Amino acid sequence: MSRQKWLKPLLGAAAGVLLITLMLPSRDHRHTPQPEYTAKMVPQQEKQLKKGILALDVSATDSLTRMDARQDIQYVMRELHGKTNDQKKHFIRKLQQSHNHLHTLQWIHTRNGKNNTYTGSKAQPRLLNDPQIKSSLAVARRSVMQNKSYESAAFQVDGGKYFVMAEPSTDGTYGVAVLVSQQVLHDVEKHQRKNLRLIPYPKEGSYKVESVHPDTLHDITVKTGHDNENASHYFENEIVVRFRHNPDQRQLHEIARDLRCEPGRKLGYTYVFHSDNMSYKELNQYFSKKWNPLYTEPHYMYLTNEKKLFNSDGNVPNDLLFSRYQWNLPATETNRGWGLSKGSKNVTVAVVDTGVDLDHPDLKGQILSGHNVVKPSKKPYDDVGHGTHVAGIISALVNNGEGVAGMTWYNKVMPVKVLDKSGSGTTYSVAEGIIWAADHGAKVINLSLGNYAQAEFLHDAIKYAYDKDVVLVAATGNDNTERPGYPAAYPEVFAVSATDSSMHRASFSNYGDYVDVMAPGASIASTYPGNQYAALSGTSMASPHVSALAALIRSINPDLTNKEVMDLMRKNVIDLGAPGHDKYFGYGQIDVYKALKAAQRPYVPLQLYPQHLSDKLKSLLKKLEM
Repeated sequence: MSRQKWLKPLLGAAAGVLLITLMLPSRDHRHTPQPEYTAKMVPQQEKQLKKGILALDVSATDSLTRMDARQDIQYVMRELHGKTNDQKKHFIRKLQQSHNHLHTLQWIHTRNGKNNTYTGSKAQPRLLNDPQIKSSLAVARRSVMQNKSYESAAFQVDGGKYFVMAEPSTDGTYGVAVLVSQQVLHDVEKHQRKNLRLIPYPKEGSYKVESVHPDTLHDITVKTGHDNENASHYFENEIVVRFRHNPDQRQLHEIARDLRCEPGRKLGYTYVFHSDNMSYKELNQYFSKKWNPLYTEPHYMYLTNEKKLFNSDGNVPNDLLFSRYQWNLPATETNRGWGLSKGSKNVTVAVVDTGVDLDHPDLKGQILSGHNVVKPSKKPYDDVGHGTHVAGIISALVNNGEGVAGMTWYNKVMPVKVLDKSGSGTTYSVAEGIIWAADHGAKVINLSLGNYAQAEFLHDAIKYAYDKDVVLVAATGNDNTERPGYPAAYPEVFAVSATDSSMHRASFSNYGDYVDVMAPGASIASTYPGNQYAALSGTSMASPHVSALAALIRSINPDLTNKEVMDLMRKNVIDLGAPGHDKYFGYGQIDVYKALKAAQRPYVPLQLYPQHLSDKLKSLLKKLEM
């Protein structure tokens, strides 16, 4: 029997069977609508709001570092009680190699008042002679001698910020004091000034770029962070070309000779050409006139898009920072959802980003080898912090007694480094990263990055991954604008905007009719390079919540297609704003428990079933043809 002959009756039979398995409507969890300020803020208002968010992120990160330092002290005391001085010295030196922020530790003997000082190999011993540090350490020692804890305020020394903390042992015979560097606060502030677009797009790095309006491609000047919402950036001496017919070697050499350049870089169906002496406009004229391509477009630059409701059902993790800082998990019903699924190691989430800290203890065993598109010979280490933070939201170790809890317990993260140390990357590198992830088994791809210009080149890569049944999730952007951001606005991509802890749209979050759902994105605590933790805000933080949910759904029901997963996430939400879909909240904020409850059923909604069965049959036929 031909495929066409047996496919139609099978679809008809399936539809008939479905009539007796319809689902009843679920209980309405619609959130009380909140007033939405639709008037566009003036630049100064927007800047002040974002400065406030940045201050909250820095303040929250300060609290995270202090809690983490106290746990480090307790760990040191447990491990070194009864050990010799040489053993203590070896252990602490090894600890300081992976925890550079622990500048100096002092082991204090309360019986005789003596102490042993251990300074990290990368630290500056001269800091110990600074009057503020000497005074704080002296107060810390006196506190331990009195069997009391101690924690100093932060202070500036040689341009760096530090604090001193001390804890006595339970029996009062010894204690530990530590001088902690808070370089992470400077890093978070610098990172968030770019991420929240408080400054123009980064000037650092090796990029020579121009700025254009994404609608007209007319040149514009970016002077302030506010200007970014109407700007897209491209490489002024490069062009992306998709030919109607792929050029052969002779034609490629002809192009290289005409342009006096190297042969073009090819990815998929598309080529990127670089010229040292021709602008994009000149390159565009050349290819349009001589080669009649299917399309040409600028080679755009992409950047990061970062920026009580408690029902535990017995799923309260013991992670140090969970109860105090991770409002985002109970707000999305993640804890309840763990009662249905904690994930599966067979469902991989690719984080196409700045890389990941591969040595972070709270990500141990959760990170696959991945790929570095920026420097293919190197491992995909994170030199920005953004990708590590995103990875921790998805899959930081749960119930290990330290740090934060990820949304999934068992799903692995595949780091794909496409952005460099400036937090920027090219259309080519992002597209290559997406294709690589799709070819290497990713079931979900998180894209916490974006630009305001459509790039057919990138869209081709998105379609390629979507056709391989990958769920693609992307952040919408942090400019409080309705302008569609890409790749989030492509129809194959699931677009995510950000809410705050009150379930309001975060003041920085982009919005628009293309937004699918909301997820927490304000002061989200997660992993950070150097075995540290940080609180960051942005739609970059909202997107991995949804990627994690997609991974949990594909873990509980591996038979669902990417389209079905996306439909499930849209339909099973906490409805915010106006009933149904609206441009400020999409369909609403994700509800992990509700979505997993729907996903675990052995059937799909009536309106989805014919497509579901057709997709499954097509997949089976492809396998038979191989």
